[in-house]
Formats: sequence, C-alpha cells, structure tokens
Amino acid sequence: MYRLDVLVQGYPGKSVCHGGLGWSTIALLRGEGRVILIDVGAFGIRKELEKQLAARGVSADAVTDVVLTHAHYDHSVNYTLFPSATVWIGRTELEWAREVPPGFNPLPELYVQDMARSPRVRLIEDGGRFLPGLTAIAAPGHTPGCLLFRLDAASPPVLFTGDAAKNRAELLSLRTDMTMDADASRASLETVWRLWRETPGMIVVPGHDLSMRLDEGGRPEYLGERRAAIAAWFDEDLSVTTPIDLTEGHS
Repeated sequence: MYRLDVLVQGYPGKSVCHGGLGWSTIALLRGEGRVILIDVGAFGIRKELEKQLAARGVSADAVTDVVLTHAHYDHSVNYTLFPSATVWIGRTELEWAREVPPGFNPLPELYVQDMARSPRVRLIEDGGRFLPGLTAIAAPGHTPGCLLFRLDAASPPVLFTGDAAKNRAELLSLRTDMTMDADASRASLETVWRLWRETPGMIVVPGHDLSMRLDEGGRPEYLGERRAAIAAWFDEDLSVTTPIDLTEGHS
C-alpha cells in the first residue's frame, strides 16, 4: 500500500495579464519499494518542491519514478531534478509532443526532445499497469495523450486526473478551459465521473485544485484548506511587503 502526500496544491486560476500561471498539483507516493512523484511542476515551484520533499525526508536521488500526466511545462519540466528516477509518460503524448514545432504553446520543446532521447524514459499505454498498483487510463482532449492514473494500492483508492479535469468547476460543468478538443475533453470528464462513482470513497486529485471526494449527495467536496497568496513590493521600503490572499475566503 502507498502513502499519499500532496506536496503542492494545484490552484484553479490563471493570470489575467502575465501569461500562464501554471500552479499545478504535485503528489508524492511512497510504498511498494518506490518513491513516486505524480507530475513535477514548473520552474517557479522548485524551491517549494525542495522544501516539501525535505520536510518528508526525501532527497532528489531517492525518487525512483516520475510519472507525468502530460507534457505541458507546468507538469513536466522538473523531471531533470531527479537523476535516479525512471520517467513515465504516455506513448501517444510523447509521440505527439515531439512532432510539435517550437511555438507559442505550453510545450517545453527542448525538454520534450530530451525526453524523446532519454534512456530513462518509459512509455505508457492506455490500460497499462506500469507500476505496482498504478494503472494508466487515456483521457485525451487537453492534449492528445493526457492520462489519468488510478491508484488501487491505497485506501481509499485515488485517481490522479492531471489536466483532463483541472478543477471542480470543470468536473461539475462538464466543460473545460484550455483544451485542444472540447468533445474529447467532455468524454474524458465523463470517464472521471464514471470511475469516481463506481469506486466508493475514491479521492480525486485534479491538476489545478484541491483533492476531492464525493459527499453523501454525490457532489465533490474539498479535502483540506486552500492556501494561495502573493507578497508584493508595492512600498518604497524593501522590508515592507503587501500580502495578497488569493483564496478569497474559499477553502
């Protein structure tokens, strides 16, 4: 059985005028002789990720596996920080991503090309049980090769959705923001709901939100309390910062 720790909470928002916010979920699994990261975040999260791993006594060299829901920069680029880890990504996703020319999109093209050449990378197929207790499930739409990861070697079971289901609003509305194929994304959201409803107690860990479970009425309820804030230097004194709470009373 695995122990689950969500190291970094995903945030269900985007920047208004500074490009992609990219605050995505990073989860740690320990058990079955493995130390696994489910997604690894963007450059901006590196110090916080280091802090969270250290708080749990996990060194970068101790990570045995990096499991990527998809290839976008905010979920994938920090795989380079874990030199001993096998990197797992969907075959469809990597084959698609490696053929996309550099452009104004969320793909980190140099990292994608490195993954395509790296002997540490292993490709996952839809339906594949690629690590003990972990099964991949195709969930295209956001990108062509997005994967869900179902963890049955945990109590309760867990479903990692990546950006196939970024947040509670997408789950409830069955509509997605920032998708390459809206119809495919809706079908993937319906897959999430089917798996969730048929597995009592299952925890869903989305790509950009708090973890959730279904309440007695079958609606998603958050687990834990949202934490998100910015400290800004708006004053003339460097020692004075203005805190800006980004939760607005939501938990």
